[in-house]
Amino acid sequence: MAFLTETEPQRGVAETVLPGIRRVVANNPGRMTYHGTNTYLFDTSDGLVILDPGPEEYPAHVEAVLRATGDKHVKYILLSHTHHDHFGAIADLKKATGAPTVGFHISGDERFEADIKLAAGDSIAGLIAIHTPGHAADHLCFAMQAEDGKKVLFSADHVMSWSSSIVSPPGGNMREYFASLELLLSRGDDYFLPGHGPKLPDPRDLVRNLLAHRMMREQGIAKELSSGASYSTYTLMDTLYSQTHPNLRRAAERNVLAHLLKLEEEGKAVCTGELWRSA
Repeated sequence: MAFLTETEPQRGVAETVLPGIRRVVANNPGRMTYHGTNTYLFDTSDGLVILDPGPEEYPAHVEAVLRATGDKHVKYILLSHTHHDHFGAIADLKKATGAPTVGFHISGDERFEADIKLAAGDSIAGLIAIHTPGHAADHLCFAMQAEDGKKVLFSADHVMSWSSSIVSPPGGNMREYFASLELLLSRGDDYFLPGHGPKLPDPRDLVRNLLAHRMMREQGIAKELSSGASYSTYTLMDTLYSQTHPNLRRAAERNVLAHLLKLEEEGKAVCTGELWRSA
């Protein structure tokens, strides 16, 4: 797939990614986070909004986000989903700004409950909440129109420009991931702004490729099961992801499990103990 790359961003600085939209990249680089978590700041009809505060253990990131607000009052703190690298710093940012938090009405983490709870299709400050479960059960994308009139979707971790997403049960669900990709394909956004990595122009081609890639992986799993043998998730991962970097093999195994659970739900696979076979 034609993923994008970018040079390491300047730390502690808000850079403009589209007219009226800036990001501060947290200093939490890794094989699952690329250069780090993107925290976005943008003006709306209601005032300044911050999306995804970032991880808890980097106070310098919160300080950088606060500097980027300047003298502007923060109206809302939006959260795409309750994975630690996105919401860990939300308490510190709320304490510093007094702004209410906004997230999906059913939290994916017992440590967080949004002050303002959104369901699919709800609007706030001119943004529309798009519920896109799959990577996470409480995952929200947010759609808005940028100052130059372009249609923008904050796609968080559901679709990223630099890599595919992990789908790790129980919070991750492959059937829902497929459906959410189909939902995004039906849209006409000009840009995706992901939770990690650079902005993604003309995003529908990558969404199509992500969906095709997942379908190919699922077909590979179904083919292995059709041999009549029983397999562990590790054996299937080792067979289908043999070229995967060692540090990513655990994530690949979680994706395999998500595919198997989808096949089980569709009546195509059966699990006995820790072994899977064709139904």
